[in-house]
Amino acid sequence: MTASTAFLAGTSLLDAALAPAYWLLAEWSEFMFDVARWTGLGLLQYQYMHRAVLVGLCIGVMAPLIGTFLVHRQLALIGDALAHTAFAGVAVGLFLNAVLDFGVSPYLTAIIVAMIAALSIELISEVTDAYNDVSMAIVLSTGFALGTTLISLNAGGLSVGIDQYLFGNLATVSRENAAILLVLFVVIVGTVALTRNQLLYVTFDETAAEVAGIPVNWYNRTMVVLTALVVVGAMQIMGVILVAAMLVVPVAGAAQVSRSFTGSLLSSVVLAELAVIVGIGLSYYGEATAGGVIVLVAVAIYVACIVFGRLRTALGEESAAETARIDASSTDSEAEPATD
Repeated sequence: MTASTAFLAGTSLLDAALAPAYWLLAEWSEFMFDVARWTGLGLLQYQYMHRAVLVGLCIGVMAPLIGTFLVHRQLALIGDALAHTAFAGVAVGLFLNAVLDFGVSPYLTAIIVAMIAALSIELISEVTDAYNDVSMAIVLSTGFALGTTLISLNAGGLSVGIDQYLFGNLATVSRENAAILLVLFVVIVGTVALTRNQLLYVTFDETAAEVAGIPVNWYNRTMVVLTALVVVGAMQIMGVILVAAMLVVPVAGAAQVSRSFTGSLLSSVVLAELAVIVGIGLSYYGEATAGGVIVLVAVAIYVACIVFGRLRTALGEESAAETARIDASSTDSEAEPATD
């Protein structure tokens, strides 16, 4: 079997596997056309915007869903490390296409490389007893070095195509990439739903989890692999440079207004969806880069959450103080002796 025949066979298998996602995309596009007619919104008159909105909505769920666990485990920077290795994966795909004419999707190679990098972070920490930030720094540097090296080897063919992966682009969310994102969405949300209790246990007390018989290392690896999948999925509109922000900023904002882990998780999803929807709209009408606008909106929401949280705390303290004064006055009145 020749390389071209093998590639065509692989493409056919991929299309067959993604058939349900393609059907969902077609139904979503019809719905978006209906919304465009009802509302008169110009940005919903184009199919590429339909895909961009759907991808953005999925990212608004996936990123804070995983980011909530990462932030509570003080692994907020792992998203940045995996984003840079995903960049290396994109460079691998572009290099194979340009030099060997493979025709493989750069997002597929990014998924593979990012998953390998995620497992490498855990492996380095386990084998060398190094802190997580050390292993993340090593993997980040290696990934970015590999990406830049491959680009430099074929600068003429890769430098133009790499910009969309660095900064994100609404117009380049292809049908195939959107379908792959939908598959990643199902895998990530389904895995978290099935393993939520174990992940929660490992997040807050690894020692107790080990005593309880939970395979901590396995769940740690699961978490970093899910993070890698989120990073690659979000890279389509956020870009490598800004993708890590969606793992952290909405979660940080939710922490200012929520008092429980579940409340924080749900609030972070709501805040992320708000940032994505507003950011995509502003970037379209303002003709700006979507990833940058989405992050700026997310940061503005984070600031608003800080203000709201501080005001609520201040009002709560004031209310508690007032109640204490009323109780004290009532006690004093009851203690006063009766006079004729």
